[in-house]
Amino acid sequence: MPLSEKDVRAIADYARIGIADEDLPQMTEDLNNMISSLDAIKEFDLEGVEPTFHPIGDLSNVLREDVVAPSLPREVALSDAAETEDGQFRVPSILGGDQ
Repeated sequence: MPLSEKDVRAIADYARIGIADEDLPQMTEDLNNMISSLDAIKEFDLEGVEPTFHPIGDLSNVLREDVVAPSLPREVALSDAAETEDGQFRVPSILGGDQ
């Protein structure tokens, strides 16, 4: 099922990417071409092939130790935020409604 211009506009809005109205038809065509280029994968017989969950293999505990260090003052951290509320970043709800 190909993407519609409405789908592409929604994806762009979600990703906060501006698309001019005159560019929307070409972007829709380009995205649909990219997606359809992956159709070749369907031709492979993948029966019994184990999924790869991590591209590097069996690494374990690759995280560094937590170290307490000075952080930015709240005012500095929030200074470029699009929206703030009660001294915190305000972001769009992903749960729907006003939650």
